[in-house]
Amino acid sequence: MAGCWQRAYVGLGSNLGDRAAFLRGALAALDAEPGVRLVGASPIYETDPVGVTDQPPFLNQVAELETVLTPDALLTRLLAIERAFGRERRVRWGPRTLDLDLLLYGDARIATERLCVPHPRMTERAFVLVPLADMAPDLVIPGTGRCVRDWVRLVGTKGVRRWKPIASETASAPTES
Repeated sequence: MAGCWQRAYVGLGSNLGDRAAFLRGALAALDAEPGVRLVGASPIYETDPVGVTDQPPFLNQVAELETVLTPDALLTRLLAIERAFGRERRVRWGPRTLDLDLLLYGDARIATERLCVPHPRMTERAFVLVPLADMAPDLVIPGTGRCVRDWVRLVGTKGVRRWKPIASETASAPTES
């Protein structure tokens, strides 16, 4: 454990099965992890797939955490949660029950074979930036000199819609505050 509480942001995504239930379950699993506190979660967005576009739309969200885990230990926990929710890594950018990406860890800049923080493509992805802007619009992404709000202006919001569940999803839809 790192010892000091650090702020971290995690991107969540799902486009298979009960997408909303997977996101809710992941938030609960994160909050239940020793050394991790769930501070908050953004609204949920439905987003167009990136990379492999012939797949169902995603639900995406960002979680704000406080943690005493090191970045590497937090990544290990994120990968374990993905596996617990049935994640199979077959096709890069392919469909998945749950995807958890460590976006930011305090103001750390990390580049190892296993982990890059800030997430290397987060400033290109509206499905990450838009929900992150709901939580921390003035947060400067380390190494970029720009805040999240500025990145949203640069990247745009195409393909990102605030999620409104259809009738069949209403029972499993999260409530937004």
